[in-house]
Amino acid sequence: MNARPAQAPTSRVRLRDFSRSLPMGLLRAREAVMRHFRSALRRYDLTEQQWRVLRALSSVDEIEAADLARSTFLLAPSLSRILRDLEARVLIRRRVPQEDQRKSLIAIAPEGIALMEIVAPHSEAIYADITRRFGADKLAVLQDLLRELEREMNSFGPNGEEGQ
Repeated sequence: MNARPAQAPTSRVRLRDFSRSLPMGLLRAREAVMRHFRSALRRYDLTEQQWRVLRALSSVDEIEAADLARSTFLLAPSLSRILRDLEARVLIRRRVPQEDQRKSLIAIAPEGIALMEIVAPHSEAIYADITRRFGADKLAVLQDLLRELEREMNSFGPNGEEGQ
């Protein structure tokens, strides 16, 4: 039996180190932040996606389902399931407008607002803790940089071509 000495694995593809990948860095940071919010949301039987939908709905009178999907970065099938669950809990209302029955308009229900008023202080306390730990100035710079990155990336088409 020929035993070969153990060698460190080498990359077969020329890519930056996985730990330096921007998408992975953003995902790691998101997970580190969301870990703090999930436990608070769990107390009220909410998922982070449900909370995202309620937060979006709390800032509008009503919104078309496709626009809600875009604003919350949820795929339509996921949003449909979330809306069904929130509607069953009477946290949202759906209606079909007379003028275009292909659309579905979504609004937060008074019960949804009431739940948000209960959860919001927990959410704000977590934000305050993050701000204290990371620093208000650094957090403001990070949010500005993320918005700038988003604007830059949105100015390019899917193939990296400007203005697409």
